[in-house]
Amino acid sequence: MSQYAELKAQIAKLQAQADEARRQEVVNVIAEIKQKIAEFGLGASDLGFAEAPRRGRPPAKKTPLPPKYQDPKSGNTWSGRGKPPKWIAGKNRDRFLIAQ
Repeated sequence: MSQYAELKAQIAKLQAQADEARRQEVVNVIAEIKQKIAEFGLGASDLGFAEAPRRGRPPAKKTPLPPKYQDPKSGNTWSGRGKPPKWIAGKNRDRFLIAQ
């Protein structure tokens, strides 16, 4: 066997040993951390894992607009925004204004 192949085999063997050692250490560290969290009653926000603040403008809180128009026959109302309902579409809207 050539020296290069022997070195590659040693590298593979050492890498496997290193992976196993790391896995065992990670298990121990996780158990220790869980024990400390329970002991001190820590939460995610205490450890810096709180939800990241959202970027940009916060979503607008849309409240319904007061009605501006009312159908005298059915009593249905419309705020004047969006697609007009069938009872007012194509008609003079002044007739349907709600007195204020």
